Amino acid sequence: MQTTETTRQTAAETLRALHTPGDPLLLPNVWDAASATIVEEAGFPAVATASAAIAAMLGHPDHEGAPADEMLDAAGRVARAVRVPVSVDAEAGYGLPDEELVERLAGMGAAGFNIEDTDHRGGGMVGAAEQASRISRLREAARGAGHDLVINARVDVFVSSGDMGAEDRLTEAVERGRRYMDAGADCVYPILIPSEEALTALVEGVPGPINANCMPGWSSLSRVAELGAARVSLGPVPYLRALDTLKEVAARVADYGDPYAV
Repeated sequence: MQTTETTRQTAAETLRALHTPGDPLLLPNVWDAASATIVEEAGFPAVATASAAIAAMLGHPDHEGAPADEMLDAAGRVARAVRVPVSVDAEAGYGLPDEELVERLAGMGAAGFNIEDTDHRGGGMVGAAEQASRISRLREAARGAGHDLVINARVDVFVSSGDMGAEDRLTEAVERGRRYMDAGADCVYPILIPSEEALTALVEGVPGPINANCMPGWSSLSRVAELGAARVSLGPVPYLRALDTLKEVAARVADYGDPYAV
């Protein structure tokens, strides 16, 4: 992808416009240039990276267990491999200053990025007001540098280790979503929404697009769309399925079987 300012602006505008409630942007998340090219060639209008998959590919644990340079370099290779807009999973920002994170994302040609509200260094979650303030600073940093970037604000209450009950988690997720949208986010990503009822409450309670997952046991892509999601991420699932295929091939080869069998 070209990285001129005009191209970046157009890519961000295109990515933002793809977030349509009821007709969501579907994202089989990628981890390298080859997987990104496959998704683009399949006709998807945008590509998004999965930090868990990239970290695993690089030999590091998830949740900012990999060095920032390695993660961002890998994301940059994805952005250079395709011409469609690319959204980069930037985890919680790797401890980088807001201006540096924005510059590095824009410099690689990213059209947008995920930012988490988990505190990977101190544990738990960043306070809602503090995270909203950071989203506002990221938006201002991008605007001040002349970059248009789509901010997908992740809400981690459904995967946090806190002792809140299910109802309190949902209330907190809605409140955080509202704060993050007010702070300048383009989309809110409450990862691993636990039920149809929770997704409905988030769609109704947050004044902006909701990024959902397709969850085993209660959701399908069509149902998540019907409930009003504007974006659906598969996270590391495509990467894990690719590894499953490699395991099957390796097992057949070890037994002198046909490596090309389906």
